[in-house]
Order: sequence, then C-alpha cells, then structure tokens
Amino acid sequence: MENVLVINPGSTSTKLAVYSGERQVYETTIRHDVSELEQYASIIDQFAFRKQAILNGFHQQTEVRLEDLNAVIGRGGLMKPIKGGVYLVNDHMLEDLRTASRGQHASNLGGVLTREIADQLGIPALTADPVITDELDDIARVSGVPQYQRASLYHALNQKAVARRAATDLGKTYETSNFVVAHLGGGISVGAHRQGRVVDTNSALLGDGPFSPERAGKLALSSMIDLCFSGLSKDEVRRALTVNAGMSAYLGTNSGIEVGQRIDAGDRQAAFIYEAMAYNIAKEIGQMATVLKGEIDQILLTGGLAYDDRMVGMIRERVEFLAEIRVFPGELEMTALAERALAVLRGEIQPQVY
Repeated sequence: MENVLVINPGSTSTKLAVYSGERQVYETTIRHDVSELEQYASIIDQFAFRKQAILNGFHQQTEVRLEDLNAVIGRGGLMKPIKGGVYLVNDHMLEDLRTASRGQHASNLGGVLTREIADQLGIPALTADPVITDELDDIARVSGVPQYQRASLYHALNQKAVARRAATDLGKTYETSNFVVAHLGGGISVGAHRQGRVVDTNSALLGDGPFSPERAGKLALSSMIDLCFSGLSKDEVRRALTVNAGMSAYLGTNSGIEVGQRIDAGDRQAAFIYEAMAYNIAKEIGQMATVLKGEIDQILLTGGLAYDDRMVGMIRERVEFLAEIRVFPGELEMTALAERALAVLRGEIQPQVY
C-alpha cells in the first residue's frame, strides 16, 4: 500500500495528513501563534520552525512510520505560471519559492518543506495544481492596457478537485466536461472549466472579481488611483486591499458564521453587505457562463462559505437558470493532493518538470 504525507501551509496554520492508499489515517491542523510567526522576517524564514512542527505532528500518529512513506506532496506556491498537473519539486522550483520572486505567500513553504523531508527519505517530492496554475485562453489575458495582462491566480487545487469529482458523478471525465466553479473562502475565485482547462478566472488575491470576506473585488480605476496617492506605502495599499477589505471592512469580521448570527438577530447592515457579496459572486458566475457560451454541465459551489445555506440560496436564485447547481462545502485540497501523488506512484500519470 502506498503511503503519502500531505503538507498544506497556511498563514497561521499548517495542515498535515497521512494517507495509506486512498484511506486517510491521520489529519491535523497545527495552529501557529501569530506572535511567534512575527519573529521571522519573511515567510521562508519560518522553514525550520514549520518543519519541526510537521515532524512533531506526524509522530502523533503511529500507523505509518516516517520510513514507510513513498512520497511527500505539498501545496504549490507563488512561482512562474504553469499548466495544471503534478510537478516534481526540483531545484528551479525551490529557487523561485525561496526567493519569493513572485510574491510572499505561506504556500511558498509547501514545496520547500516537501523537498526537504522527501530528500531525507529518498522519495519523490511533489506538488499539484498550485495557485498560479495558468491555462487561460489568450483572449482572456487582454486587459485593455498593453503593458499589463490579466493574470491567473485562483484556488486551482480545490476548483479542479471538485470539478473532477463532479465529472465522475456525471459519468464523464474532467477533460470532457464544462463547469463554472466558485470557490467561496477568505478569497473568492470563479473559474470557467472547459474540457480540463480553466480558460478564464478572476484573480483572487489582487485583481478582479467579487469582494470576499477579506479582499476587495473590482474597484473603479479612479478610486484605485486615489488610494495609491493617499499617502499610503505600496505595502499598506496592498494590505488595505487584501486583508482589511471586503466584508470585514464593512462589518468588522471575516466570519460568515458571525455575520449569519447578526443577520438572525436583525442586523440590517449585515444582511445587506452579505447579500451584496452573494450578488457579486453571482455576477462573476454569469460572466464565466458567457466564456463557456452557455455550454455548462453544472455550476459548482465550494469553499467554507458553501456550508452556509443562506449564501448558497442567494447565489442560487440568481444563477440557477444557467445550469444545475451542486454544492461541495469546504475544500478537498488534502484529499486532492493525496490522490494526485497516488496517481504518480501507480504510474497513472507522469509528473511534469518545472
């Protein structure tokens, strides 16, 4: 039986899972104290600290020994744009992740930690469908300003995982299906999946699309110019749009659960902003439907907010005329990573070279 270690670093946590074949034998979320993380000048400087936390977490389970692992796979980070798929974590990838030449993000640690542990054991180090997965049609890149192209930065791993699962349920393959997939989390991304490729998507970190619990969506260019010349530094502007924006800027919280409780208690402002977020998500789904020319097998809703029947209902009433809607609440990232590693170990797919 093939044994796989899965590593998924987040901003203040590290998710860890162990699989023996398709069976998950262990999963834990290691929480990191923010004050402890603040001791490090950059995310990559957290490497030794996070590695020790992973090893400590791994040894909490006893079913699979470290020496029994056959592969380690981690969440992919910010590196040069690549097609979707499974990749070996090679030296070129390590260099891009360590230098953070394309941006600081906790997921950058995924490949570095994966390679370190795998090298010690003499087994493959892998990553799959990272956030910078880029399969956009050329026409989707045109921004209106020749110096800049629209970028692909979205929840590729989870979007593709739920799309594969939905295709299987339909008796089809991902490569023969069309979906609009909306990942509804702290950031929100909506992708047009056409026969195995995400041919258009909003940039979920800084770009376009709906506002989210933490991030700004589309802004009028005049407002953006005013913000950039308001006396804030570049880093302060970035933080204002990615951490202190969206629902939390209006309501003082990024928690959909808390907002729901406030709505139930009669908070009209909370109800209005929450509906506005659903309205913007529905508009983005409609845009991606036009990308697919209305040829949609299903609309798939996933991510943490997909647990909320209120949010799902508000989106449904605006877009259900387009296609059948299916809900995959939460995220399938850990399982998706394990499945991709198993496919490599079993020779079903060949890992690509970065």
